[in-house]
Amino acid sequence: MNRTLLSLTACLAVALSLPAQAQHGPHPRRMEVNNRLGNQNRRIHEEVREGDLTRQQANGLHRQDRQIRQEERDMASQNGGHLTRQEQRTLNQQENQVSRRIGQ
Repeated sequence: MNRTLLSLTACLAVALSLPAQAQHGPHPRRMEVNNRLGNQNRRIHEEVREGDLTRQQANGLHRQDRQIRQEERDMASQNGGHLTRQEQRTLNQQENQVSRRIGQ
């Protein structure tokens, strides 16, 4: 009886310690931000293939996208794996700036 109770208590402790995102998948705001970053990455590669961007320009845009992705991770880690609407808005504004530079 004591072993069963101890096992159940240990299982409950582990389950409660798991982050919410692992139990329910990524937060929709994070998914939207990361999908945009993935799309921008594809656009950058396409522009390089077409000769509209140099490798140096592409590297700069990729660097900015990596910084946005890191900021997204940092924001989410401070809020239980979620982004607030304001954080999403801020990240989208940063993505818009990079996006404008891709198609120039």
